[in-house]
Amino acid sequence: MAKAQSSTRRAQGITRVSIWALSIGLWALSIPAAYAQGGSYSQAEPGFPQPSFEMMEPGTLATARLPQLENVTFKQHLNERLPRDAQFKDENDRDVTLGQYFDGKRPVVLAFVYYSCPMLCTQVMNGVSRAIKVLPFTPGKDFDVVFVSFDPRDKPVTAFAKKTALMNYWSMQNQSGAWHFLTGEEAQIKRVTSAAGFFYMWDQKTQQYAHLSGVLVLTPDGKLARYFYGVEYSPKELRLALVESGQGHIGTVVDELLLYCYHYDPANGRYGAVVMNLVRLGGVLTVLAIGGFIILMRRQERQQMEGHA
Repeated sequence: MAKAQSSTRRAQGITRVSIWALSIGLWALSIPAAYAQGGSYSQAEPGFPQPSFEMMEPGTLATARLPQLENVTFKQHLNERLPRDAQFKDENDRDVTLGQYFDGKRPVVLAFVYYSCPMLCTQVMNGVSRAIKVLPFTPGKDFDVVFVSFDPRDKPVTAFAKKTALMNYWSMQNQSGAWHFLTGEEAQIKRVTSAAGFFYMWDQKTQQYAHLSGVLVLTPDGKLARYFYGVEYSPKELRLALVESGQGHIGTVVDELLLYCYHYDPANGRYGAVVMNLVRLGGVLTVLAIGGFIILMRRQERQQMEGHA
């Protein structure tokens, strides 16, 4: 009799604790999402290069825009489409249109570079390659990579040499069919760059193009989905962008879960954790854990009661 009473008291205590923990989990699920709006994402200054004191003329305010960068911008044109009929040459001197790389199934990673660039462009291509090397997705199967030269002086032979060097450096020769290096006439180039919000200018003094750097992720039908600025790109953020832009064609349940917890912030071109989604997810897991615990305890209690009987 005493053992039965002890088992009953223990079961009642477990039930009270479970109800208390369950209430906390449900409370976490019911917190208004408005509290998350005050959260902040990790900030990053969009674009590159950053102005330095050496680049400025004497007497120029530090906050002033450099003359050579006056018309150089990289503005986000999210959800707009690039002109699919824009005509280019690929690295093998074949006539192609931009639309050929949007098959309706695979998203595309795209960057504007020029192949004789002595500074940023090689870093951009290396940054893309470095991020892609560690992705769980396969170029050519899950997505494609397209580099568009905005220098009309670049020719297919230049593009071929740059592609060969990049593939050899990163040991990606087996993926070369998924990497495309385009060149074209100035009018066709400007159609595409303008549609993407990418504006650059020729600096006569340095004999180089002044431009910002970044990479785009586009949907399988050529719609601009995500912008990432700079020359280094987070594999995690690129993975999320490809899953989101892939419209269900690539990714796993885990990737979809990550998208629930992270939100793209157009202000800085980054993915940041959505605090409320993380809280809700934690609440759901708590409720499931408590439910499983209660079921297990009830089953053990029933077995003990039957044993005493």
